[in-house]
Amino acid sequence: MMEKGLSYKNKKVVVVGMARSGIAAGHLLREAGAEVFLSDSGSQEKIKASAEDLRRKGFIVEIGGHTLDFIRNKDLLVVSPGVSNTSEALRWADTLRIPVISEIELAWSLCPATVIAVTGTNGKTTVTTLMAKVLEASGKKALALGNIGRPFSQEVLNLTKDDFVSLEVSSFQLETIRNFKPRVSVILNLTPDHLDRYKDMREYFQAKKRIFMNQDEHDFTVLNYDDPSLRVLSQETRAKTVFFSMHNHLKSGESNLNPNHLAVKAVATIFAIPDAVSDEVFCNFKGVEHRMEVVRTINEIDFINDSKATNVDSTVWALHTIHKPAFLIAGGRDKKSDYRQIASVMKLKVKLLVLFGEAKDKIRAALNGVLPITEVSSLEEAVKVSFSNAQPGDCVLLSPMCASFDMFENYEHRGKVFKEIVNRLTG
Repeated sequence: MMEKGLSYKNKKVVVVGMARSGIAAGHLLREAGAEVFLSDSGSQEKIKASAEDLRRKGFIVEIGGHTLDFIRNKDLLVVSPGVSNTSEALRWADTLRIPVISEIELAWSLCPATVIAVTGTNGKTTVTTLMAKVLEASGKKALALGNIGRPFSQEVLNLTKDDFVSLEVSSFQLETIRNFKPRVSVILNLTPDHLDRYKDMREYFQAKKRIFMNQDEHDFTVLNYDDPSLRVLSQETRAKTVFFSMHNHLKSGESNLNPNHLAVKAVATIFAIPDAVSDEVFCNFKGVEHRMEVVRTINEIDFINDSKATNVDSTVWALHTIHKPAFLIAGGRDKKSDYRQIASVMKLKVKLLVLFGEAKDKIRAALNGVLPITEVSSLEEAVKVSFSNAQPGDCVLLSPMCASFDMFENYEHRGKVFKEIVNRLTG
C-alpha cells in the first residue's frame, strides 16, 4: 500500500494526531478514496473545534485519548510528526500488525514531483525555503513543504511530474518511513537535540540517517563534509554523494556565504542551476519567520524573534550572529539539553539572562555564576523586564533553547505572542 502509485481506495486508514499534518493527511486520504478515521489524545478547545469541523465533513473522529477499538481492523495507520513514539495507538498497531507510516510517506506515495528532502538539527527551514526559491528563480515550479509549516499532504494533488518539492523533514517523521525515497536527501548537521525522545545521540543519529535508506545510484545524498560523523555517511548511502564545506569555502578566500547557502548550492549543482541564480536569491532573501527575525527597534534597542531556536546549539549560533549586547529570553520545556555548553558565549554576549517556563530552574543551575540571571513567570514579563533594563545599542533576543509546549502550541505561536507583546510596547 505504501509504494509509489498504489491505491488507497476503499482502505480503512486511521490518522493519529490532529494538528495541521494530520488533518491534511485525512483530507488527502479521502481524496484518494480511503475511509478515514482520526484520533487525538488531546482535548483542548482547539482540538474540540477541529473534531467538530471534521465530523461535519463526514470524518470519524475520537479525541481525549486513543482507544483499541478505534485502531482495530484498520488497513493502515498514519502518524503525525508530534505524536510520541511511545503512543498507545502505535503500540496497538504493532500488536495488531497494522502498518504504520508517517504523513510524509503517505504524501510521497502519491506525489508525481521531484522531492528534495532536507534534515539536520539546525538550518532546515532556511535551506528548505532557499532551495524552493532557487528552483523558482531557475524557471521551475517549486513548493517548500513539510515540517516548515505547510504539510506535504496539503499540496501533493496539485503537483505534476515537472514540479519540485523542497521538503523539510524531522527525525520524528523519518522514524516511520518505509519506502520514502527522495531524489535528493540533505543532512545539514548533527548536534544534541530531542534527547527527551531519544535515549542518546546515537539513536537520534540513526533516525536522521533513515532519510537516505531507500535511495539508489540514481539519487543524490548531500552531506556536510566539515562534520566527521556526516562525512563517513558517504560509505553508507547507495546514492551519489555531494559534499559541501564551509572550511573549503573559507580557504578559497570567500566569506560571504554560510553553510546553509553552501548546502543549497550543492543541491543546485545537481540540477545544473548556475551559481549566479543562487547568489541573487541569497542577496534578496529576508530570512524566515521566527529565525533571527528583527521585529522592531525601540529607543535604539532591537527586538529579535528567534523562537525557532529550540535547542542549545541553535541559540549558540544566534549569539554568534548578533553584534550587540543581548538581553536573552530563554526557557520552555526541557529536551534533556546540556545548557553548560553555552556558558562561554553567554559570558561574552549576554548582559542578562531572563528565564521563564518549565526549564528555568535547570538552566539557572547550569549557568549560575556565569552571568546575571533573573526569573519571570511569563513571556510578557520577560519582554518588559528586558526592555526596562536595556540601553540604546542593546538587543532583546528571544532564543529559548527549549521546546514551546509548556506554555504555547508550538514555536510559531510563541514567536507570534512575542511579536504581539513587542508591538504593544511604547518608547
